[in-house]
Amino acid sequence: MKTALITGCSSGYGLATARHFHAQGWQVVATMRRPRAELFADSPGVRVLPLDVTDADSIARALDAAGPLDVLVNNAGLGLFGAFEATPMASVREIFDTNTFGTMAMCQAAIPRFRERGAGAIVNVTSSAALAPFALVAAYTASKTAIEGFTGSLALELAEFGVRAKLVEPGYCPETRFADNGAERMQGLVTEPYAPFARKVFEGLAQLDAATRPVDVAETVLRAATDTSARLRFAAGADALALERAD
Repeated sequence: MKTALITGCSSGYGLATARHFHAQGWQVVATMRRPRAELFADSPGVRVLPLDVTDADSIARALDAAGPLDVLVNNAGLGLFGAFEATPMASVREIFDTNTFGTMAMCQAAIPRFRERGAGAIVNVTSSAALAPFALVAAYTASKTAIEGFTGSLALELAEFGVRAKLVEPGYCPETRFADNGAERMQGLVTEPYAPFARKVFEGLAQLDAATRPVDVAETVLRAATDTSARLRFAAGADALALERAD
């Protein structure tokens, strides 16, 4: 039985992915900053561990507790919506600390374990914002696009040791806690000059014919994790797939 460690499992894509891997017979280590074992009451056997991807000691403790891994899924992330002009650089750094440097830190800590075994896969979850530009998410897009370039390069160097690196690019999902997770951080970021434009953006999102569901991402992450080809990118969700085809 193979084992996957998944970050950011308290809600949204991470929660759905952990449940899906478990349903497919995997051993799952579901991590989150504040462990909530009750989320997996219907998935007995899922191990829930504390993990803050911005804390090196927390990363080391979680990996040691998890034991040998076959797959690492870097899903933990923060959202940020608003006019870049109004966004404090402290908020930008906070987003990069989790979305970019947190992912990199997880990879750097796990790679020696995979390299020594000569096997394994790393799946980094980014965003369809890396497939096409979207308004009012400039800093968030930058944090995810950085991981796109990082993972492409990483895949080449890890292939020498039989280790795979993949990208999953989810589309827009109304069901996730993108806004909830960053509500305080986003306050005041849509200033009066940008308000009419922001209303148009929200209206456009509300009228989307197709959006991404958490299960779409979960299924795509598993597909990427088990893919043994040289393919790097996996769009997830109807809207992301449409963007990929239009690219």
